[in-house]
Amino acid sequence: MHVFRRLYVWVLRWAETPYAEWALFGIAVAESSFFPIPPDVLLIAMCVAAPRRSFRYALVCSVASVLGGALGYLIGFKFYDILGKPIIRVYSLGDEYVRVQELYRRYDALAVAAAGFTPIPYKLATIAAGTFQIDFWRFLVASLLSRSARFFLVAGLIRVFGESIQRLIENYFNWLTVAFFALLIGGFFVVKYFF
Repeated sequence: MHVFRRLYVWVLRWAETPYAEWALFGIAVAESSFFPIPPDVLLIAMCVAAPRRSFRYALVCSVASVLGGALGYLIGFKFYDILGKPIIRVYSLGDEYVRVQELYRRYDALAVAAAGFTPIPYKLATIAAGTFQIDFWRFLVASLLSRSARFFLVAGLIRVFGESIQRLIENYFNWLTVAFFALLIGGFFVVKYFF
């Protein structure tokens, strides 16, 4: 937990620098296609450090996440055997990947929207959307709506509650870290056992 607290403090220091937005952008792109850690961690830290910029950060995160989703779609559409399969294998989502195909058949872009807003691994949704050839424009719209809703909700809460949220995060950091990772693992569990 001390490592996470130090990382949190380090991120808060960098949240005021011009490089923080580029870091947020990069993490959001990567998480949507292959990286395991969601950009919410950095987004929250940046919004807490500079609440007046919360919506700007949410916009950066949303745009980057949708671009990363397009990259994930491309991986599934053109490079599934070379890149997509190894990514799916790393997260042990092979069986779930087959189940996602059925969700896409039944719900099309709604399945993408659900994955974009919830802790379900979004990279699975983006790669599968490309592989199963979901209409790209519907995929982009569903991604934009769901990812924006998620990130703007976080930014809005921090913008409204600012200092109290910061104190809450600092006072209960260890518990929040455990809860965050439990939600992350829970997202993988939901996909693995219920889809």
